[in-house]
Amino acid sequence: MIRQLQVKPGLRILEPAAGDGVFIEALVKTYEDIYIDAYDLNPIAIDSLKGKFGSNCNIAITFGDALTDEHLAFYSDAGGIYDRVIANPPYGAWQDYDKRDYLKKMYKGLYVKETYSLFLYRSIGLLKNLGILVFIIPDTFLNLHMHTTLRRTILTQTKILEIALFPSSFFPGVNFGYSNLSIITLQKCAVKEQCLSHNIRVVTDFSNVDELAKENGANTAYSILQGQVLNNIDSALFIASEPHITNLINNCSARVGDIADCVTGFYSGDDKQFLHALSSDIRNGSRYKIIEQELIANIDNVHSNLLDGIDDIAHYVPIVKGGGLKYVKPDLWFLDWSEEAVTNYKNNKKARFQNSSYYFRFGIGIPMISSTQITAALIENKLFDQSIVGVFPKDARLTYYLLGFFNSPTCNKLIRTINPSANNPANYIKKIPFIAPTDEQLTTIDTLITGIIRDIRNNGTYNENDEQQLHALYRHIYDI
Repeated sequence: MIRQLQVKPGLRILEPAAGDGVFIEALVKTYEDIYIDAYDLNPIAIDSLKGKFGSNCNIAITFGDALTDEHLAFYSDAGGIYDRVIANPPYGAWQDYDKRDYLKKMYKGLYVKETYSLFLYRSIGLLKNLGILVFIIPDTFLNLHMHTTLRRTILTQTKILEIALFPSSFFPGVNFGYSNLSIITLQKCAVKEQCLSHNIRVVTDFSNVDELAKENGANTAYSILQGQVLNNIDSALFIASEPHITNLINNCSARVGDIADCVTGFYSGDDKQFLHALSSDIRNGSRYKIIEQELIANIDNVHSNLLDGIDDIAHYVPIVKGGGLKYVKPDLWFLDWSEEAVTNYKNNKKARFQNSSYYFRFGIGIPMISSTQITAALIENKLFDQSIVGVFPKDARLTYYLLGFFNSPTCNKLIRTINPSANNPANYIKKIPFIAPTDEQLTTIDTLITGIIRDIRNNGTYNENDEQQLHALYRHIYDI
């Protein structure tokens, strides 16, 4: 990071989240005649910094918040005063609600719950034209919908000199489940056309942390035009994607969100009280009460409005939860759906009685969190919880087609290009390109899916050759 900063004598450098001063130590050890402004909110860190660097007249140490400091706000409004900025800003630091409201007013359009993005945005404003910034941050800024405004600022106001991508596990005590890490190097650029005509250098496939220190290691490196990225859907950086996949994502004529409703499910507000497991042997089942068979409702026999609850001793309904099972899931979890419980769900602020018009309908459930492969299973006129994205095709004839698609490597390539993290929120499912099948393809897929579901119900497994035929059909339809 120090090498990427390209320091020269006489430069003024900002460290907006100085911590224990590792960057400052490296800078003063390597370079003379530089001026450093260091900020931190932690009084213990400030005392440590003053102990280390207090005698150095070229280093100014300030106890304060770089995101809200009035002097820095003035410098930013004036067009920036710093030649260089370097930081390892806090990731996901909690902000109390009053401060969050204040930050929303200060940083309009930005996602204020994720502090690293605010530090990056503020620091770009504090750079002089042609000044350079180097940050180590999670890679979620590349593609998450919530960072669209930040990406467009970066793409139109800076040249991205390099993005180095590597596992968070490279660093002791750091291993995000939701993302990896990146080192991003930017140069402020006042001419938008020059920004858009610049090629971003992306470096990936680091096998160990030592390779990060090598200037020209044997890693995968390629370039992406900034203007092209700006024109991507949500201006997302589709890292390491094949060009035809990016083209399909950006230029498809229809998306899943056009042909299906994609919604998040229900939460009781207190699952320990209202949720029962079929058995203590199922995953996490031992943490909950075990359902008694006589309490399980037969939904088909309920004649009142289900959304008002069930007035019967048998008032527990099956609910689809997360988990990597494909195509169809057995009934493993049951939720109290008595009239009293439903009234509680509707009035309890902790509960989420959301998208209720989709409860007890036939559709597809996609776990919000997955591992390497996205999975999907039927929602068979059941409840589904908030860990599930419910997908309800507007044309019911497409249900099995989408079910097979969501379980295919073809879909996985697309969703992992759109959003490489382990999350599958509804907004990203909606963005997946949709290509309609021919009548012949639809009939073949329906037959294969029907056979797979029948085999799972009868035998607990299915013929993998049938699934391979499905995968081949989707590869042909999508041509990827």
